[in-house]
Amino acid sequence: MSKVQFNSDVEAADALKASFNDLRSEIGQIIVGQDDTVRLLLTAIFCQGHCLLVGVPGLAKTLLIQTIASALDLDFNRIQFTPDLMPSDIVGSETLDNERNFRFIKGPVFANIILADEINRTPPKTQSALLEAMQEYAVTVAGHKHSIGRPFFVLATQNPIEQEGTYPLPEAQLDRFMFMVHLDYPSYKQELDIVKSTTSDTKKIVKKILTGEQILYFQHLVRRVPVADNVVEYAVGLVHKTRPNSELAIADTNKYLEWGAGPRASQNLILAAKCNALINGKYSPDIEDVKAVAIPVLRHRVVRNFKAEAEGVSVQDIIKRML
Repeated sequence: MSKVQFNSDVEAADALKASFNDLRSEIGQIIVGQDDTVRLLLTAIFCQGHCLLVGVPGLAKTLLIQTIASALDLDFNRIQFTPDLMPSDIVGSETLDNERNFRFIKGPVFANIILADEINRTPPKTQSALLEAMQEYAVTVAGHKHSIGRPFFVLATQNPIEQEGTYPLPEAQLDRFMFMVHLDYPSYKQELDIVKSTTSDTKKIVKKILTGEQILYFQHLVRRVPVADNVVEYAVGLVHKTRPNSELAIADTNKYLEWGAGPRASQNLILAAKCNALINGKYSPDIEDVKAVAIPVLRHRVVRNFKAEAEGVSVQDIIKRML
């Protein structure tokens, strides 16, 4: 999609909203419910961000990401993380060819969408190999830098229950993810629909909605969305409220939080708010758009102290009080 195809950014913004609705309805053919999760995943894609999905087994985390990949005309690779996975299994390695020259064989990270399944199952060395790719859009092997094509998204999953034999992601690595999305159990009615649709012999085909070129165009469009000063001030103020002993910290922050969110949280709040405005038919975000994305942007960037854990106060509760 070249810039010529839209006469103005307003026309392009309307096209982004239409594309979002088309994607949502295509994904809805396979995935029952999970509307909020789908909205956040698509928002991350339009904002050039990465997403971490946390949920118990069987909630269709993997199927959801595969369905989104099917609706986008992009290369997709799934990496199943295990304790014996090596960095070279992700990024690739150098091998000797017939002429005894070293040749780089690309690993599965060289795709547009990467599903990093159960990312906390693998040791830190392998986790960091993927995180370099997320941050730099390139990998370094034997001193040579190899670029990864754009668009590039990492959608990782994590199981919150079984913590035996896992390597939780350190805070600095969690910060690389734009959103942390928690998946809940489906409602009774939704589960009825899931069981009926998944135990029959009919197979639904998902149509391709967007190409890589179109996604790149929309990513630039999101960044061009104008934002009023009061909205930026609200977003930055909200992040400052999470920092204990800062001038804007609320009582709960000083009482329950060990560490607050960094500047990347402020950047992601504004980017996500811009995209949230566009998919809702607005041409500039307001404070409500910041509030709509605040919990998934902040929940993995603040660290509770022992008092909060002892009293059973969740990060989500604290963020809601700030809002």
